[in-house]
Amino acid sequence: MAATHIHDLALIVEDLERSGRLARIGSSVDLKHDLAGLAAELESQPRALLFENVAGHEWPVLTGLYWSRELLADLLRREERTLPQYVSDCIRQWQQSPVDPVVVPSGPVLDVTEPDVDLAKMPIPIHAEKDGGPYFDAAVVIAKDPETGVRNASIQRFQVVAKDRMHVNIDAGRHLELYLEKAEARGETLTFTLNCGVGPGLHFAAAAPAEAAPADSDELGIASAFHGAPLELVKASNGHDDMVAHAMWALECEMAPGEVADEGPFAEVTGYYATVAPRPVVHVRKIHRRSSPVFQTILSGVEVWNSVGLLGEANILQLLQKQVPGVTDVYMSHGGGGFYHCVVQLAQKRQGWSKQAILAAFSAFPPLKMVTIVDDDVDLRSAQDVEWAMATRLDPTKGIVTIDESFGHGLNPSFPDYLGPKVGFDATKPYPPTWAYERATYKPMSLETVEMVQPDIVRRAAAPKREAPQAGASRAETEAFESSLARPQPIDLTPVRAGATHHAAAAADPDGWIARPAPVDLTPVRSDAARQATAAADPDAWIARPSPIDLAAVGASGAAGAGGAAAPVHDPDAWIVRPPPIDLGPGRAREVRRQTAAAADPDAWVARPAPIDLASLGAAEGTAPRDVPAQAAAPPTEPADPEAWIIRPAPVDLGPGRAKREKPAAAENPARKPAKSAKKKKRKAAGAARGAGETRSFFA
Repeated sequence: MAATHIHDLALIVEDLERSGRLARIGSSVDLKHDLAGLAAELESQPRALLFENVAGHEWPVLTGLYWSRELLADLLRREERTLPQYVSDCIRQWQQSPVDPVVVPSGPVLDVTEPDVDLAKMPIPIHAEKDGGPYFDAAVVIAKDPETGVRNASIQRFQVVAKDRMHVNIDAGRHLELYLEKAEARGETLTFTLNCGVGPGLHFAAAAPAEAAPADSDELGIASAFHGAPLELVKASNGHDDMVAHAMWALECEMAPGEVADEGPFAEVTGYYATVAPRPVVHVRKIHRRSSPVFQTILSGVEVWNSVGLLGEANILQLLQKQVPGVTDVYMSHGGGGFYHCVVQLAQKRQGWSKQAILAAFSAFPPLKMVTIVDDDVDLRSAQDVEWAMATRLDPTKGIVTIDESFGHGLNPSFPDYLGPKVGFDATKPYPPTWAYERATYKPMSLETVEMVQPDIVRRAAAPKREAPQAGASRAETEAFESSLARPQPIDLTPVRAGATHHAAAAADPDGWIARPAPVDLTPVRSDAARQATAAADPDAWIARPSPIDLAAVGASGAAGAGGAAAPVHDPDAWIVRPPPIDLGPGRAREVRRQTAAAADPDAWVARPAPIDLASLGAAEGTAPRDVPAQAAAPPTEPADPEAWIIRPAPVDLGPGRAKREKPAAAENPARKPAKSAKKKKRKAAGAARGAGETRSFFA
């Protein structure tokens, strides 16, 4: 069974060339920062980059093989949206029917064995600006368990510190760390090979999570599942370790347990620099390569998100579909670094399964920090669609699940010592769904048969920015710059335009073009000849003083004004006009009475209210009101009784029933009652006689 083209990086480069997915950069590029900087500018495009002219080196550098899922799907001959399912199927196939690698006598990687070890001859880039040095970041480690001999594949970062020495960071929980501990327990060193320039099948095998590939299984069989044929290996010079036969480079390495040195910093997948810390020292014993090798590197960004993210998606999808009914797809978002945020698409079957999916996802991929569950009508690969679901369907009081002090990824700074918080969001609609959550849709239409004219969009250039002349510029350059500036027209500051004399004075006065305002007359009354005559003696004479204000004129009536004029001169308040008396009563007092009492009583001008007849309120029916003396007959002076003016009401009958009308009628005509009584007695006697006769006839 022949392997597919993806088992050999040389064949992959040829395939990319044929499909137009390889961009060749012929300009000379420095390995320190420049190569990675250019790659970062072109990151995520659907083409890989081949740097053919690396300054100071003979061999080219390839990057970008994993930064586009479109490119990767085309390379694997799959649809982009089906990549997670394809990776999951390959891993499941290996778990169910593993195909072990085969060791062959020779391979392209043995074309050349370097006579001496010198890592400086390899085109190893320094990626980010604060990286501690050149790094291997895409090479695959193949090591064997010191006790069982089971092979393991992994991807670690190796910092080059000398021509034959490196420092390595080993992720916690990886099998390589376990192998090093076993070697230390046995008092042995740990040997392994570092294989640079391999295909996606082996890359996926090395990045498979420990949950998918247990420590007692040979992970290299996953590569065989992707290749469609057994992975080919060759023996290292020590006769113990294995190297990838079709790799571009293969390094024979050795680690002594307990030997450590500072490693870092390095720009990691998190977007932060990994800290400097003591880590294992690696000694390079041999270097093997092809005759025309291509060095492969990746950027710690989208390439890691896609490569490792696909493995995480595949593992989560496989486990969730076993545990949670209705899971249709999963996606490790790029915003989550391909490691830390998973979006799960769920076709709800019953209430509560969405929260079950959150917990199952955390168990399937421990590096996760966030999980978001959405319905099957949401595009889980669209950040806009997922945010829409969270904004319209997430119930913050019920749909947020938090887990404290949970195991996570050590590279994530929010998980110091691999412990930190995790959170899940249930952004699904309520189950069973209601009409309120029915998503609006439109009829699918094809544009193939639609006649439509789409003109090219005209991109209008922005106005050029004028740069001021630099210090030391010539006079001609300065004058040219000043002449290019548009000067504004003079502004007439006066509301009235300047006359002809203004133009005549402009030659002598350089500021003559500015129109000066006319003097403003601040006096409310124009000055006359008499005022001008007194201005010399009194400097404030031009101020018009207001005339005296007659306060009595405010609110005074005509009669009051006349009275005010007759007031005595010696009274200082005589000028105040007093208002006329106000009649406070419901009826006006007679003018004669008020004038008579005014002389003796100073308050006589106050009109007292007329007496109020309280008997008119609530008097009983048929009760005649008490006679009230007419007001006209009231004496001019107050009576002896000060309360005599109050009219007291007649007594009111408070009894529960009114007296019968017959009683007063009988009192007026006493003769009617005896006559009526005689008639009643006569009728009563006649009735008794009739009753007796009827009784006798009945019993006779």
